[in-house]
Amino acid sequence: MARTEGMEKTINATMERPDAVHEHFESLDPVEFARREKALLRKIDYRLMPCLLGMIVLNYLDRNALPNARIQGIEDDLGLVGDQYNTAISVLFAGYIALQIPSNMLLTRVRPSIYLPVCMAIWGVVSACTALVHNFNGLVVARFFLGFMEAPYFPGALFLLSSWYTRKELATRTAVLYTGSLLSSGFGGLVGAGVEYGLHGKRGLESWRWLFIIEGTVTVAFALGCIFVLPDFPSTTKWLTPEERSLAAYRLREGSGAQDEERGSLVKGVWMAVTDYKVWLLAMIVITKTSAAAVTSFIPTLVATFKYNKVDSLLLTAPPYVFAAICAMSISMSSDRRLERCGHLVVPLTFGMIGFIIAAATTGLAPRYFSLFLMLGGVYGGFNVGLAWVSSTLPRPMEKRAAALAFVNMVGNFAQIYSPYLYQKTSGPQYLPAMVANTVFVFASIMIALLLRFCLVRENKKLEAIETQQSIVENSDEKGMSHDEIVLEGVGGLLVLNPGFRYVL
Repeated sequence: MARTEGMEKTINATMERPDAVHEHFESLDPVEFARREKALLRKIDYRLMPCLLGMIVLNYLDRNALPNARIQGIEDDLGLVGDQYNTAISVLFAGYIALQIPSNMLLTRVRPSIYLPVCMAIWGVVSACTALVHNFNGLVVARFFLGFMEAPYFPGALFLLSSWYTRKELATRTAVLYTGSLLSSGFGGLVGAGVEYGLHGKRGLESWRWLFIIEGTVTVAFALGCIFVLPDFPSTTKWLTPEERSLAAYRLREGSGAQDEERGSLVKGVWMAVTDYKVWLLAMIVITKTSAAAVTSFIPTLVATFKYNKVDSLLLTAPPYVFAAICAMSISMSSDRRLERCGHLVVPLTFGMIGFIIAAATTGLAPRYFSLFLMLGGVYGGFNVGLAWVSSTLPRPMEKRAAALAFVNMVGNFAQIYSPYLYQKTSGPQYLPAMVANTVFVFASIMIALLLRFCLVRENKKLEAIETQQSIVENSDEKGMSHDEIVLEGVGGLLVLNPGFRYVL
């Protein structure tokens, strides 16, 4: 027993020294290293991914309850007129945007396993309380606070993924995450149909009130369970052994060009993010895509123009989302295998643009329903590839990555404030202004993605030139750096990278 404890202490002490960690894993046989890495990945996947997947399913289920409630009659019951429904959709994102960056910066200093589930439980309570509203003002207040409490989750989840997975693993994991949102949107229609069929009028409550109560209650229950399962960061997760924690950090350093142990101030992290032109280009890609993707808040409305009954209309919303989920997973797995982002983003967006053009050109039932598959499959098929491109393009420190992910997500969701107003009742059933605008948004996203790729090619050539000329930092002892590091100077400060690091195109 004493001998075992002594060995554990020796391992712990060894794993605390970065140089010893590097030597330890470099000395391993490649087959043995691959075995240990695979075991670690399996351990992380089994605990992290189910939690994040369940959280995003419920996140979108609660958020998209209102579009389904529209079919169930919430507009008539609350006396909504004009563009008040559009305002109720839009105001959620006013609260959502407000907390993005502060929340992600706070996440670098607290335990994700506590912070994210607590926020989730609160948004579940707010969602359930939406069943109590009786007028437009009450609905707006509930939607604003729902957005405010949902804000920490998505940028926090992306940050947590980038804290555990390397660049070649991110797109697939992000796809699993975002596929959950697509399946949730489709599943929401099925839940809405079931509630409409079985609970309308029960205990004197309209079906849409039951919808909010049920989905909010499930959210709270799931959040409480996540507290005991969701991991923190590699260096602080207690259910990993010291060697596994060191391996998790080593993988990130070798695979991403830097490591999360390189810490900085929160203010500096934000400054480094907002002064990096790549962050702005990524944000522009996301906001143009999100502008077009706002069509999801009106999919039930578009399907309702087919003149089916409430239950059938809700059921018809599911297949396009299932198709989009399949596209998202397939495209992301291909993106990770090839370690390529731009093409896997541009090609699906092109098909999405075709879908919007079809919807703008005709009111026929069959072609418009077919266009929904192209819209969702195209816009969301490559959506998560774009998000993975953010994480793989922005090296550490973790404060910069956290700020950049939150900033990109925040800018992207500005689109959700103005986009709902494109879908005015007076422009139905064709919604021509919205479809034309979405076509333009998708085209702009394609052009910006190609521009970013061009810029990253130039950045990679600079890195190659630095290594070729052996422009390694001199006097490294004084600067506190080793001779195997490359230093780039930018507006936000020095960026230290491993030799061989290249931006993913």
